[in-house]
Amino acid sequence: MRVLAVVPAFNEEAVIAHTLADLRAACPSVEILVVNDGSADATAEIARAAGYHCVSLPVNCGLACAFSTGVRYARAHGFDAVCQFDADGQHEARYLPTMISAMEADDVDVVIASRKLGEGAQGVSGARGLGSSLISALIRLTTGVRINDPTSGYRLFGARLFDAFADGFDIGPEPDALAWLIRQGAKVEEVPCTMAERQGGRSYLRGFTSIAYMVRTCLNILVFQWIRR
Repeated sequence: MRVLAVVPAFNEEAVIAHTLADLRAACPSVEILVVNDGSADATAEIARAAGYHCVSLPVNCGLACAFSTGVRYARAHGFDAVCQFDADGQHEARYLPTMISAMEADDVDVVIASRKLGEGAQGVSGARGLGSSLISALIRLTTGVRINDPTSGYRLFGARLFDAFADGFDIGPEPDALAWLIRQGAKVEEVPCTMAERQGGRSYLRGFTSIAYMVRTCLNILVFQWIRR
């Protein structure tokens, strides 16, 4: 099973080298593609200097566009799965082999590394935690499938979904797209994980932006996913 780790990166020069080195050490058989999302710093130069494949977008296009770029690369080069892997150091590479094993053993389309499962369950606190619980409830309401950690950005997608992400309109690696994919027949599994604190850069989900994200995601699950094609 050929797996490509797609690492969208925007102004992550402080941590990108460590993130990539940790990923390579933990998963030497997984190939890595950095998608430099219009960074104004040395993110791309650091990645290339360390020997990693790197595609640079001319401007900051956002996660959906960066991930779609990676999926197109994976499809063109014959990969069997794509892992969405954060550049900021939050995702722990040691869980990726477990995710790959789960996809192979159970023939599922999506494997989510869930912070809400296992003995070390972390959950998500504060407003984000409430939003995550609401999104989980809405996904279950509209699909009948329970996703414990729908806002986890640590996901593995199988090749059957490549066309949806590579060619679809407004389809990104987000909870609302996950709900839509389930309704199209995608099978989802979760495996336990823990996540580290952000090691560098700045999250785009801050203050009002975080609230707007939750509202938009909930509306997409309740309304807009029904008219997607």
